[in-house]
Amino acid sequence: MVVTDREPGHAGFVARSLGSRAEPATWDTSLLDGADALVHAAPLGGPLGAGPARFDVMEAALEAGVAVVSVADGMSEVEGLLRLDHAARAAGVPLVVGAGLAPGLSDVLARHAAESFDEVEEIHVAKAGTGGPACARQHHRALGAEAVDWRDGQWVQRAGGSGRELCWFPDPVGGRDCYRAGLPDALLLVPAFAGVQRVTARVAATRRDRLTSVLPMLRQPHPEGEVGAVRVEVRGHRGGARTITVLGAIDRPAIAAGAVAALSALWAATGRMSRTGAGGLAELLDAPGPFLAELARRGVKTAVFDGGRR
Repeated sequence: MVVTDREPGHAGFVARSLGSRAEPATWDTSLLDGADALVHAAPLGGPLGAGPARFDVMEAALEAGVAVVSVADGMSEVEGLLRLDHAARAAGVPLVVGAGLAPGLSDVLARHAAESFDEVEEIHVAKAGTGGPACARQHHRALGAEAVDWRDGQWVQRAGGSGRELCWFPDPVGGRDCYRAGLPDALLLVPAFAGVQRVTARVAATRRDRLTSVLPMLRQPHPEGEVGAVRVEVRGHRGGARTITVLGAIDRPAIAAGAVAALSALWAATGRMSRTGAGGLAELLDAPGPFLAELARRGVKTAVFDGGRR
């Protein structure tokens, strides 16, 4: 395992934490020679994630026939990665888009819940908490950006910070006010569920978060956020009756995202994805059960909402 970073000291720290199997290195495309998979966890638009997204690293990996896993969760970044579908198919490798907490784990939960339905009509995702500074900045930008929902077979644009909804996450996170934001979840879920009528995504935020979302961040983000959560509500028909299933998970967002990205890389490198090309985990995973079981073994566990609080 080779670890690279814009700051060499960071790469060395991560490599040491992984033991003798990992080593730090300065990025060079020659590192792709003989590689099985590339996990890309850096902002795509420069040091702070601002500016046009660039996909040079992923394109180089695909040209080398290397599977790619990206934790990108910005709208423009996800749209750009999905446009690399042809290149990934031509290379015969998967390009896993949004392999983090949400999108990422949320996609796996949606696919797992859908297995018990005869027909899926609606999927609603909500998330709370942020990981590192780049994640916090993306959360801030998303609240001030235009949201895109899928409704009755077409895309509908909504104002970021609108549509307040009280969402209940697994304890200890509990109930949080969640709002529309510039989140890419629907872009990844709609292709995975034929005939789905509604797909939405919301993020937990405070009144201050909403009011300041149109301004630059006024203070430096924390190195890592507190405990976060994801909630996925799937509605549809089962045995002729309309029913709802709600799944959730809690963890430190950076830990959960890292586990999902690492496991996605392992699945992609060993040919366990359902197809080649670009897509989210809801589309690329044939069997979400074993994936969730392996995540649980690594400490990222799923909860089922049973209609009452515990």
